[in-house]
Amino acid sequence: MTIRILPAVGDPDAARAVSSLLSQLPDAEPAPAVADSAALLHALTQAAAGPAAPSAAPPVFDDLPEVVLVHERIGPQPALELIREVAVRFPAVGVVLITADAGSALFAAAMDAGARGIVGLPLGYEELAARTRAAAQWATGVRVHLGGGAETATGPAGTLVTVTGAKGGVGTTVTAVHLALAARAAGRGVALVDMDLQSGDVASYLDVQFRRSIVDLAGIHDLSARVLQDAVHAHHTGLGLLLAPEEGERGEDLDDRGARQILTALRARYEVVVVDCGAQMQSGNAAAVELADTALLVTTPDVVCVRAAKRLVRLWDRLHIRKAGETTTVVNRLTRNTEIQPPLVAQATGTTVARTTVPAGFKELQPYVDSGRMQDLDGRSAVRQALWALAAELGLVEAPAAARPGRGTHRARPSLTGRRRKALPAGTGAGGPDASPAGAGSGAGAGAEG
Repeated sequence: MTIRILPAVGDPDAARAVSSLLSQLPDAEPAPAVADSAALLHALTQAAAGPAAPSAAPPVFDDLPEVVLVHERIGPQPALELIREVAVRFPAVGVVLITADAGSALFAAAMDAGARGIVGLPLGYEELAARTRAAAQWATGVRVHLGGGAETATGPAGTLVTVTGAKGGVGTTVTAVHLALAARAAGRGVALVDMDLQSGDVASYLDVQFRRSIVDLAGIHDLSARVLQDAVHAHHTGLGLLLAPEEGERGEDLDDRGARQILTALRARYEVVVVDCGAQMQSGNAAAVELADTALLVTTPDVVCVRAAKRLVRLWDRLHIRKAGETTTVVNRLTRNTEIQPPLVAQATGTTVARTTVPAGFKELQPYVDSGRMQDLDGRSAVRQALWALAAELGLVEAPAAARPGRGTHRARPSLTGRRRKALPAGTGAGGPDASPAGAGSGAGAGAEG
């Protein structure tokens, strides 16, 4: 996808610096910078006019840029007021603010005005590229929803939920599988994506033999309905499965850009998209966490795992993937006698802890894990009841259709999307130095066991 970018930068030196960096961005088509707010609004108005069309025709976006970059010293209209006007008049354009003040107050004000991100001064290529791509991806999704996107498949904007393990073996995969099954049982169209790219086990848990995997979609620029259908396995439960590759080394083929494109295509076709991110962070699943409407972090109530969860949350914050307060932690294998209870987990990690907790259930789960029949787990299972109650808490199913909620007192809050992020080195372990090997989060053994 070509990203059309219109910089609004009054200072000539700053305009040259922005243009120089944008020229290095692959697939970018930067326009000459406009010098003031009036020139920007005029340019966008002219682009939005497009060719004459019947009033009943879909919106025309052919000439509108995907991204507008607004420098903080643009004039005569103040930058935040200009951003607000662009967001109201041209809702299919992603606006990014360039500013020397990257503090939380300005960030909040810019988001309230309608910006899709902030780039700090002095400018850096990686941050500018990441924010521009994220804003362009958002703009493309909006145009699809409004009926004017030709390059991306049409459909509703589905809910994206990611499930990440604080470390290996905490119950990430079983949690993801049962959230997907609960949403499907409620009659929603659901895709379950295995982005534990090195050693994902969703296929094993659901006894699936498959030819295509998510990495087969990497590098395909036009994800048509037929291309996506060829890669998605139609499970007999009604789930659409997009699975991790059998050869773990192929996971490196999926970068953040490919992950964004794939998830956007899935959200256009499914009401709910659940992504198992495993416990090893790579650029692909980091992009998924950044885009997620709800990012779940699964931990067990022990010191080692809670410390791993804290390290992961700090990693996401340092790399501008997601803030702690926008992450929902699920406590798995909780018992009445467990010394570490949800309030302590919330205090240690700085996250919101789901009020639904999951009890330990090794014996009841093991036969279903070994046979690959996780979908057949007895409805009377305490683990299943808790996970389906969690699905209700997250809004994936209607609350009356869910089983009774687990113990706990913390209410999950909806998360935001589009966080700033820096480049993530491949294979960065989410659990830190003492975490389990890659993919261990998908192995057997959890209250939700895998």
